[in-house]
Amino acid sequence: MAAEPEVLDELHRLRARVPQLTGALAASADGLVLAHDTPGVEPDGLAALTAAALGVAVRMADATGQGDFRELLVRGVHGYVATYAAGASAVLTLLAQDRVNVGRLHLEGRRSGTRIGELVDAATARGEPATSARVPAKTAATPSRNRTARGTAGQRTATAATRTPNTPTTSES
Repeated sequence: MAAEPEVLDELHRLRARVPQLTGALAASADGLVLAHDTPGVEPDGLAALTAAALGVAVRMADATGQGDFRELLVRGVHGYVATYAAGASAVLTLLAQDRVNVGRLHLEGRRSGTRIGELVDAATARGEPATSARVPAKTAATPSRNRTARGTAGQRTATAATRTPNTPTTSES
């Protein structure tokens, strides 16, 4: 993707603005790495986990009538994992120390998510693939489940009858 260097540059600028960030990753909604600055964390695994968490978050927001997915925050003993919608088909995941100012994390995460979404959406509009050319080793051997991505950030419809071909769907159980 031609926007990949610009996305990586945005991740570096974000980490400079919020010194307590320990990592930043931009990924497609289906879990493929677009760009990352995640020292000590395997980016393909983080992108896959982000996609899984995104699927649950999108379904939870939808089931409770809260509207389109915007962000997800997980707090652990040693810090935070925050995921933000980034345009129509990408997400931004940030790793932060426990001492981070959560308000500042949200402010900067939302801004960067918007910027990355603009970059990715513009590249997609130009006909460029939304994901980087490399295929993560772990997903290359995984058989297809014949499902669409459950969590395209910012795109949800109310009923199955109104879905368009590129709108993500969820399986009903």
